[in-house]
Amino acid sequence: MTATGTRDALVESLCGDLTRIRAPHGTELNARSWATEAPLRMLLNNLDPEVAERPEELVVYGGSGKAARSHDALRAIVRTLLELGEEETLLVQSGKPVGVFRTHGGAPRVLIANSLLVPRWATWDEFRRLEAEGLTMFGQMTAGSWIYIGTQGILQGTYQTFAAAGARHFGSPDLAGRTILTAGLGGMGGAQPLAGTMAGAAVLCIEVDPSRIERRLRTRYLDEAADSLDDAVRRVRAAAESRRPLSVGLLGNAAEVVPELARRGEHFDLVTDQTAAHDPLNGYVPVGLSVEDAAALRSSAPDEYLRRARASIATHVQGLLEFVRSGGYVFDYGNNLRGEAREAGVAEAFSYPGFVPAYIRPLFCRGVGPFRWAALSGDPGDIEAIDQTLKELFPDDPLLQRWLELAPERVAFQGLPARICWLGFGDRARAGLAINELVRSGHVKAPVVIGRDHLDAGSVASPYRETEAMQDGSDAIADWPILNAMLNVAAGATWVSVHHGGGVGIGNSIHAGMVVVADGTAEMAERLERVLTTDPGTGVLRHLDAGYDEAIEAARSHGLEPPMAARGG
Repeated sequence: MTATGTRDALVESLCGDLTRIRAPHGTELNARSWATEAPLRMLLNNLDPEVAERPEELVVYGGSGKAARSHDALRAIVRTLLELGEEETLLVQSGKPVGVFRTHGGAPRVLIANSLLVPRWATWDEFRRLEAEGLTMFGQMTAGSWIYIGTQGILQGTYQTFAAAGARHFGSPDLAGRTILTAGLGGMGGAQPLAGTMAGAAVLCIEVDPSRIERRLRTRYLDEAADSLDDAVRRVRAAAESRRPLSVGLLGNAAEVVPELARRGEHFDLVTDQTAAHDPLNGYVPVGLSVEDAAALRSSAPDEYLRRARASIATHVQGLLEFVRSGGYVFDYGNNLRGEAREAGVAEAFSYPGFVPAYIRPLFCRGVGPFRWAALSGDPGDIEAIDQTLKELFPDDPLLQRWLELAPERVAFQGLPARICWLGFGDRARAGLAINELVRSGHVKAPVVIGRDHLDAGSVASPYRETEAMQDGSDAIADWPILNAMLNVAAGATWVSVHHGGGVGIGNSIHAGMVVVADGTAEMAERLERVLTTDPGTGVLRHLDAGYDEAIEAARSHGLEPPMAARGG
């Protein structure tokens, strides 16, 4: 067989059957270097059936978040990564490989732009028209940037949010004896039951798709499934009374169940939602439809589907507002549920806050955010070695210590073994260098990819989520994620991406992602230190520029000196 024939056969073996994709494991290279093997493995890992929601459609999570535009585009990306040289850079335009240029060894191997539209045209209708023409795709956040690690990717962030809510409202991050009501057990929402129980709470999770309940039970993200609403409430109340962590899944539509619970006067300590309402056509099922009926209506009459979905979202939010009126602690978890409800005529939709201004912004001010890594060897022992090292490296971080104790027991890996934890400016660079040393010394068997969610301190402009209610009114300023991406390129990240619409939908956000490979070499140690310093550093500066005292203090303590003085302090 010719070299071309061998390469084509390898491409087909890696991604020819979308229902059976799995990232290569072990220490043997398929590509020419680990800098190109890493994006190859992570792209394929995104589409592993253990990871992706609908791999046969290239959909990873979030309603319609895809890893590649088409099957042919996926094959072309894989073929190019297999052949890409160490001084070349691949350009990917909304899931389609469009070119390779000679750059240099310290440049990113891949640059990605997903779903970007000129602002006047940045609407779902225009996006869907272009998508139907095969000209773009929705990359969500980590789907189209090839660093999704399954539901664990948002797990610790959800845990941090619940713990921060507990500390603010009840004086302790320990939620033992407390109850949480939420909905959505998809790619992101599926983290909620496990995060809630790790924080000590009893959690009621509503989900319209029975297969998602089954999947969460199978992967141990969800403890139990109830037969009825009464049964679910009884189980949650009994667990809370005995201060026993428990998550209960209930099959139902949130637009029916949430208002019914409010009508009954049921009390929950925290109330939120993580359905995929940011994409009402693909991510939210209207009242009165099964999942199968919804799929049929979505295909045959999308305008009618959207009308019914938005009507249901309005009813759902009106139910949440009843909890607000009764004195409950209700918060939006960044899925634009409030925005869609307001479009549907609910004038008071924004009467309750988003989770970032309510609980997370002080962390962002210090550059703290979701830092993640995946073991390219496929060996869970590599994650265990890194867990132990980070325990020793950060002994004074109690939430991190609790997380690193609980995660190995409670978190089932999906695809390549991976871990996430929230670390801040300074600490991320220390962690990256420690991981690189583990690879160099052989304590970790193969290189490790280090990245993060696009939901981070300085990588996103999203007025309905990460940059909601900025104290200087700069919610919609989108310079920061672009600066973040360019800086990560300059610092030497292995691949960098810029996306539009992730988390909250087209027209509502611009965000950037980066991944850097720890391969054990001295060269990568230098690049790791640069990238993992500059990346969270933009978060500190973004919030310093907005005048947050916490960011001003963080900048001072780390020697970050902006050319112009901050407006606060």
